[in-house]
Amino acid sequence: MNILFIDTVHPFLRDQLEKDGHACTDGSRMNRKEILDGVHAFDGVVIRSRMTIDKEMLDAASALKFIARAGAGMEGMDVEYAESRNVVCLNSPEGSRDAVGEHAVGMLLSLLNKLHVADREVREGKWNRESNRGTELKEKTVGIIGYGNMGSSFAEKLSGFGCKVMAYDKYKKKFSDRYAWEASMEEIFEQADILSLHVPLTDETEYLVNEEFIGRFKKNIVIINTARGKILKTSDLVSSLKNGKVTGACLDVMEYEETSFEKFSASRSQTERNDAWEFLIHSDRVVLSPHIAGWTFESHQKISEVLYDKIRKLV
Repeated sequence: MNILFIDTVHPFLRDQLEKDGHACTDGSRMNRKEILDGVHAFDGVVIRSRMTIDKEMLDAASALKFIARAGAGMEGMDVEYAESRNVVCLNSPEGSRDAVGEHAVGMLLSLLNKLHVADREVREGKWNRESNRGTELKEKTVGIIGYGNMGSSFAEKLSGFGCKVMAYDKYKKKFSDRYAWEASMEEIFEQADILSLHVPLTDETEYLVNEEFIGRFKKNIVIINTARGKILKTSDLVSSLKNGKVTGACLDVMEYEETSFEKFSASRSQTERNDAWEFLIHSDRVVLSPHIAGWTFESHQKISEVLYDKIRKLV
């Protein structure tokens, strides 16, 4: 097959495909027009998030057999239209599941133990013990929404902390395991101290977590989002942080990211963006990271290994 790499990925994938006799082309420096002009010659494309594989691209790719995404989310491609043209859509959440699970735990422990605040203060010559007294994770109830690769990995990583883990997944049944028990959303609203989001971004999940949703929790909660920024409405999160309904937040993803996830989008209202963003970056009750939960050295290679196995099965 002729395979076009629209994005850079770990070299393992290209090396193995070429060993199997496939011709691989580096298109990571091509612009959209160049790709549209030449994509008809390729049987497969490999992407991350640099470019959207939409109807226009799919119509131009007359010989296309597969799209392989080095990552978990599929929102950057028109899956329904691709499948109607018999194009197989592949992703690789298995490659980053451990990285995301560990990162979510790390952010949560930093928040609960105020490590992000204490570290900064010690560097500034401040030695504040009482104001940095932490909260233990043990015996807390963690609610997980979405029990796929990422949600189940997070539950597994929590297993040694002595907390109660419950999970809701609209599209799964009877998935209780040694790490989490299947719960309804009503049970999560009733019992959770901590909420962690592990669902894809779809029309159904966009702004799923808003003021009304947060208000349904019986307890004040901590929110963790390592999934997609637009699942959580930032202005409503900030309002809930201000009124105390949300006691803390761990955000690896932001509503304002561009689709490439490389920087913030300028398309949002500057006033809304700046007010919410200014609050978040100055709040000691918020831990932030730049969409790196699945961005480890190990996951970089594992993602390519997963995609190679899936592409190989197509041949």
